[in-house]
Amino acid sequence: MRYLINNSGLVLGLVGEHLRLAAISLAIALLIAVPLGWLLSRVRWLRGPVLGVLGVIYTIPSLSLFVLLIPLLGLGPRTAIVALIAYAQLVLVRNVVVGLVGIDPAIVEAARGMGMNGWQRFARVELPLALPLILAGTRVATLSIIGIGTIAAFINGGGLGRLLFDGVATGNRGKIVAGSIAIALLALGANMILRWLERRSARALLGEDAALS
Repeated sequence: MRYLINNSGLVLGLVGEHLRLAAISLAIALLIAVPLGWLLSRVRWLRGPVLGVLGVIYTIPSLSLFVLLIPLLGLGPRTAIVALIAYAQLVLVRNVVVGLVGIDPAIVEAARGMGMNGWQRFARVELPLALPLILAGTRVATLSIIGIGTIAAFINGGGLGRLLFDGVATGNRGKIVAGSIAIALLALGANMILRWLERRSARALLGEDAALS
């Protein structure tokens, strides 16, 4: 704790790096996962192969994946971001698929009967109904990104992992403890915020259902 207090500026800077790394990775991962999940919800025969491939990627040890990407992308945050995006896909895509497939077909038919086209049905009906599950997947993916993101320091990707690796290399327990506390607080904060959004979306959905009934 003494190191954390005496070096708060350094730690806060590394927290900013970690947050930036996680935010960029999560944003790109969602931009890939939502359309892919929508496609898999429509084309059933693709679900098994695609989710299988994503599952295999998820089982690759994080350090191994980082090292495998170095010859292609080099050292630095870009390699870390690509790896974190890959790790997040399984959870995100699976929850998008489950959320969209679980929608009552009668609701979709009613939207179609109202004259909505495919995009309007997705944006105004299907996505809001699937949002609680999508947010649940986003929360899990975010925690995974924050945790695995600590390995990014090994390939000069920055973030709070620098404190852990430097602490181990120099035998400085203060750095290790400070890094561990900062990562834990960052993960807890992200979990609380996303959990609140998840519950809020679920309550809003229940409120809409009650109003319709």
